[in-house]
Amino acid sequence: MGTETGTVSEEPKEKAKKEHSPFFEAARKVLLASVGVVAVAQDELEDFVEKLIDRGEIAEKDGKKLLREMIEKRKKRSQEVEEEMSRKVKETMEHMNIPTRGDLEKLTSSIAALSKKIDELVKSRK
Repeated sequence: MGTETGTVSEEPKEKAKKEHSPFFEAARKVLLASVGVVAVAQDELEDFVEKLIDRGEIAEKDGKKLLREMIEKRKKRSQEVEEEMSRKVKETMEHMNIPTRGDLEKLTSSIAALSKKIDELVKSRK
């Protein structure tokens, strides 16, 4: 039964991975798309500021300052969005009653302990 215990503890992890795969894959795609949008937006902003500097509409010093400010705002906003996404994913998982990795690890540990006790009981009866 010792080898079965290893198999039993691995199955819930693989099953959980397969069951949650579509949800997490969709979330991953959304996040990757948003990263792409942010990168394009930053490139567009840099090009725009460069054109303003080339036309003499703003000083190079002011253009660099504007870019730094916009990058800082983007970083701050990205962090806020990431925190909000994490919160929403967690809420959704709780609402759908999806076990967390910690829940699965506790369950796996409990199963392993019970399997060990069963093995001991079987040995003591022989």
